[in-house]
Amino acid sequence: MIEKQIIVNHCRSETRIAVLEKEKVAELFVERHADRGLVGNIYSANVLRVLPGMQSAFVDIGEMRSGFLYVNDVLTEEFLQKSRELLANTTEDMSQEEIQNKIAWTKSPIETSLREGQRVLVQVTKEPLGNKGARLTMFVTLPGRYLVLSPYFGHIGVSKKIESEQERERLRSIVAQLKPEKMAVIVRTAAQGVPASVLTRELEFLLDRWNGLQERASPSQGPSLLHRDLELTHRVIRELYSDDVAKIVIDDQKLGEKARRFLATMATDAESKVEIYENPEPIFDVYGIEMDIGRALSRKVDLPSGGYIIIDQTEALTAFDVNTGRYVGTTNAAETVLRTNLEAVKKIVSQLRIRNIGGIIVLDFIDMEAAEDREKVFSSLMEELKFDRAKTNVLKISELGLVQMTRKRTSDSLQHLLLEDCPLCEGRGKVKSVVSEAHDLLREIVRIHNQTGRTLLQVRVRDDIRDWILEEERDWFKEIVDRWSLTVNFKTGDLTGSALKEASFEVNAE
Repeated sequence: MIEKQIIVNHCRSETRIAVLEKEKVAELFVERHADRGLVGNIYSANVLRVLPGMQSAFVDIGEMRSGFLYVNDVLTEEFLQKSRELLANTTEDMSQEEIQNKIAWTKSPIETSLREGQRVLVQVTKEPLGNKGARLTMFVTLPGRYLVLSPYFGHIGVSKKIESEQERERLRSIVAQLKPEKMAVIVRTAAQGVPASVLTRELEFLLDRWNGLQERASPSQGPSLLHRDLELTHRVIRELYSDDVAKIVIDDQKLGEKARRFLATMATDAESKVEIYENPEPIFDVYGIEMDIGRALSRKVDLPSGGYIIIDQTEALTAFDVNTGRYVGTTNAAETVLRTNLEAVKKIVSQLRIRNIGGIIVLDFIDMEAAEDREKVFSSLMEELKFDRAKTNVLKISELGLVQMTRKRTSDSLQHLLLEDCPLCEGRGKVKSVVSEAHDLLREIVRIHNQTGRTLLQVRVRDDIRDWILEEERDWFKEIVDRWSLTVNFKTGDLTGSALKEASFEVNAE
């Protein structure tokens, strides 16, 4: 069991969360409050266009962009009937895709299942990315900490990670007493050993939420949001909290109290693990997370022995290129290559998790002549991926040292969240966005004040960053100035967006 810590940095405009494993950053989450994610949201929506040639449909969910519904995600009575027959006498937790494969389901053409103007209930499974709208499904689920309510299938599934047959039967019998006949309930791994009263309370809560959602789904209204998933902090706690979480440190009093109340509903004494951070030094600086974010945005990642990895992300594919760099080894070339590749495995999986990289991924290891060495590297990769919560599919390593894999993408990568296309090279490179630069400057103002104790600060900054702070972030800026009684003077005019090698801002205390 790896001891974990969850560190939460919350401010007026965004929430950032780092999950530490062995005091090192394992995962990062960022949510801008003005651009809250859509994954998990449930909508009453209208079908705009059915595209037989693509076996998909565009669906109006009431957001800025239409959602995208693929034929495999269309719910039909034929599929429901066959799946209920398959699942009637099993406690296996199967995904939608696994069910479709087991019943040898031949999907109906989408034009026979949907029509333009039809009212449908859909849930977002992937965030909008680039020019693509949100990915939707009609297989709606309502997740809790211990249970997931799936209103359509009718069976009881128990997580495959719960191995004890006695415990599986205990959990199944608890759920069976309350579960409506035509609804499915999936028991999550976290439910292992949880008292019946806790599971009963959560299932009743999920059923009440589903009933309320259906009541609000009026067929006479336009597209509407029926259910919004939890905000980021509660969502991360729901998905990641377990006995191996040593503490949850939050730098905002109100959010910390909400987290305590939320945890109190999940486990006995769990709320005692929440700590309110009140020191003036930024919490991400204290835990060294700010530096890790900077490294997670870099194209080059160094390895302990002197080798390095180059990471190139495109919209559809990410490539990891492993190099020996200055490492020359001590015995022979094969040993040098093997050690570099084994070091790269740990770093690659770490970067996949921190950067939240999804889609198609190609790992270009250094060529290994011996099949035994290739097997060692591949086995090491599969072992490291056991710690990754995201679903992956990995093909065997080739003679050229190439590994092709996919990693399930549900939200934007860290690069898409924090960076934007460079205006000078038209997107072939990346620079920090104005929003990210403005947020960094506001944190730097607090940092310089805490380090020097001075209240008069001179800030040399680009015009676009200053304008963003004074217009879009004026409430946050005012909060900082009032809290520490600061006088902040902006000096502008000599920094421009084209000065890429020059710092975007500079803060001096007087």
